Amino acid sequence: MDTEAAIREQFAESIAVKQAAMAALGPALARAIAAMERCLQLGGKILSCGNGVSAADAQHFSAELLNRFERERPALPAVALTTDSSTLTSIANDYAWEQVFSKQVLALGRPGDCLLAISTSGNSPNVLAAIEAAHDRDMHVIALGGRDGGRMSALLQAGDIELRAPSMRTARIQEVHLLAIHCLCHGIDATLFPGERAAPAT
Repeated sequence: MDTEAAIREQFAESIAVKQAAMAALGPALARAIAAMERCLQLGGKILSCGNGVSAADAQHFSAELLNRFERERPALPAVALTTDSSTLTSIANDYAWEQVFSKQVLALGRPGDCLLAISTSGNSPNVLAAIEAAHDRDMHVIALGGRDGGRMSALLQAGDIELRAPSMRTARIQEVHLLAIHCLCHGIDATLFPGERAAPAT
């Protein structure tokens, strides 16, 4: 195996998928930023959820809002539904793993809040249940998916926003998801706090 050639192939494929995503997702990302900005301006919060690497992405997004992204500004209300092991395991034990996010959405979500639902396949049952719960709470849904959109795409309603990575490969989808999350964070900061200075590097 030519390791360096394989590495170049990985970089080239990632670049190509991101270029395709730039063309495909730009308008939808702009709408998602506007929806999140309105939610926050009206006193709402953003809940996020996903499994595995998508759970890490949900926590990444929440941390960037609660703490800061690239500029000094007030903390923003965001909750990753993936972090409380006692809540997750008690729901999974007493009810079902499929409800670990939806029960939290029903408890914490309010009309006008946003749910950032992340699923590489678009078929994660607990993420699908969270979307249905968000609709029950009159929340806006921003869905980060991939491949053919899966069942998640079919669940979305008018006013929801789908950000579907243009790839069938899990690694490439996850890379686009991370870039999309950074676009969301940058857009929220630039819209809500245009005059704030950049934060020092850490």
